[in-house]
Amino acid sequence: MTAPSSNANSLISVLPDELKFQFELEKQTFCDLKVVNNTEHHVAFKVKTTSPKKYFVRPNTGVILPWDSCVIRVTLQAQRDYPPDMQCKDKFLLQSTIVSPNTDVDDLPQDTFTKEGGRALEECKLRVVYVTAQGNLDDETTRSSMRSPDTTSNQTIQQLKEERDLAIRQTLQLQVELDLARRRKNRKGDPGFSFRFAVIVGFIGIMVGFLFNLLSSSPTTQN
Repeated sequence: MTAPSSNANSLISVLPDELKFQFELEKQTFCDLKVVNNTEHHVAFKVKTTSPKKYFVRPNTGVILPWDSCVIRVTLQAQRDYPPDMQCKDKFLLQSTIVSPNTDVDDLPQDTFTKEGGRALEECKLRVVYVTAQGNLDDETTRSSMRSPDTTSNQTIQQLKEERDLAIRQTLQLQVELDLARRRKNRKGDPGFSFRFAVIVGFIGIMVGFLFNLLSSSPTTQN
């Protein structure tokens, strides 16, 4: 009778219970699995995945001696893009079964990991988890690096527009203050007006120059 699929297998134990990869663009990363034989028998194992082209597994098949263990290294190949929301749907399946003593991995029959003939075959399912280098998906820097080029460009344009509007408002405010200063001078004949007037006019000139530079540096979109 076939044993039920569960991570709490009677033949082997697998640590950790999920494959966790520190995800970085265009860089390989790996996760090690420790497989422990919990029996006095020789146990053969085989690793399968839903995305065989993305991962390199060594060894993907082997025989573990009684009460012994082995380490399986699963390498995630370099990826060019971040997955949506850093979520991974890939799955791994580790199958195990008892084999005859002194069985070499190269001597395993082709039907070793099939349930035909009443063979007791245990299965351990493992999910895949991606984490960032900082280990924090809420980090703003990580979210920015995950944005597409078009999104980043649009945000840059929006930021420049906001800075431009702010400069316009500040310039208009200075013009109002200058007009008020002129009126006060006409009413009171303030002797200190000339110096303040020169300072205000100079500041307005600086703001106007900044405004023109900002407008000229704004990126333009192409149809």
